[in-house]
Amino acid sequence: MYGARRACFAAPMTEFSEAERAYLKSQRLGRLATVDPHGQPQANPVGFFPQDDGTILIGGYAMGRTKKWRNLQQNPKVALVVDDLASLRPWKVRGVEIRGEAELLTGPHELGPHFSEELIRIHPRRIHSWGLED
Repeated sequence: MYGARRACFAAPMTEFSEAERAYLKSQRLGRLATVDPHGQPQANPVGFFPQDDGTILIGGYAMGRTKKWRNLQQNPKVALVVDDLASLRPWKVRGVEIRGEAELLTGPHELGPHFSEELIRIHPRRIHSWGLED
């Protein structure tokens, strides 16, 4: 299903809890942070898709021409934050931060026709969540 891949995986993946999985499946927008060649962080809103194997897919329009794609070609370290405001009164914030390594994929996929053939697959190494308990 995918052609070219670039990844470097030293540490084993971390698994999501049931609450984290359910929360991620209920959300559609997150912020992906990458590091540019000068060591400067870059964060952008992205659509994401949790996978049954514990990875996260990120797709977009012309993904292969984006700065995040170029950054990941040089440094595969990423962070994805997915959060929302569950209520104002009482103030309740909830979310998940996923740190890991990106694998760059190119080829046909099933995310939808409006996505380019380039995808980012995040392999979680550290997961931190807050506010997901009832």
